[in-house]
Amino acid sequence: MDSLTLDDLDRRLLHALQLDGRAPFSRIAEVLGVSDRTLARRYRRLRSRQAMRVVGLPEGRLLGKLDWFVRIQCSSDTAVPVASALAAREDVSWIGFTSGGTEITCLVSAPRSLDPDTLLLRKLSRGPRVASVSAQCLLRVVAGTSGWPGRTAALPTEQAEELRGEDITADIDIPFVPSETDQRLFSVLATDGRAGFPELAVAASISETTVRRRLGELRRSGVLSFTVEIDPVLFGYTTEVILWLRVIPSRLTAVADALATHEEIAFAAATTGPTNLMALAICRDMDVLYDYLTQRIGALRGVVQVETAPVARRAKRDGPLLAPR
Repeated sequence: MDSLTLDDLDRRLLHALQLDGRAPFSRIAEVLGVSDRTLARRYRRLRSRQAMRVVGLPEGRLLGKLDWFVRIQCSSDTAVPVASALAAREDVSWIGFTSGGTEITCLVSAPRSLDPDTLLLRKLSRGPRVASVSAQCLLRVVAGTSGWPGRTAALPTEQAEELRGEDITADIDIPFVPSETDQRLFSVLATDGRAGFPELAVAASISETTVRRRLGELRRSGVLSFTVEIDPVLFGYTTEVILWLRVIPSRLTAVADALATHEEIAFAAATTGPTNLMALAICRDMDVLYDYLTQRIGALRGVVQVETAPVARRAKRDGPLLAPR
């Protein structure tokens, strides 16, 4: 397969989809000043090459679930089979190989009532050549809710505001209990967030009118949101690293607020455990990462310790696993 590069229009399209993953191409085209057929063709090109996709995912906390970062230390010949088994699970997302490929980091969504000791830990710890398994509960997302800045910097402010989706009203009972219809919609949208209303209607066994209305309700309430999955390498960023920070509790909010302003940070969250702040940093190369760690992270008052774990590759992103590119 020949190499894939993004031009200015590709980047503007991706930015627009990050703002509203289900925005009609006609609406995006009007704002960008191009034809909707051109945008649809660009989208199909990127989607067919599995370079990107839009995914729609339910908000676990509103469903009565907790997210856990699970770190699994394996032998080099065990990591891939373990990651493959994890990737097949619907409750596991964002799987990355770190520490030279011998550590797997993943995000697990589990019911609040689940005993943490049963959160993959017992089963994995009995597996062959798994050295250790640890889990840290996600307490609060502190950065990254609007998308990684690298993919949201192509549109001027005026155009971005025109394309931004509806505001969340959050007028639901918590925990929200999805119906069987909702679950069917979630299943399709997790693979293709831009699935058409006819396809969704067939999957959920309801009318297209009902699908339109229900999706609007789920989005406005914050239960369902959309994001763009794409490899940062296509933007020229070759280095991803997980940062595990130990921060003085009294400075945790200040450090989190600072990270939220860093363009290198794609995601950050406060956690339980020996480190209390996890962040995913994306840099153009290792030299830029060095400067970021020494000049920006190092300057944050209250940071006591930083562990860096470069992501060698990902086995799974946000949605269900697709065939590799």
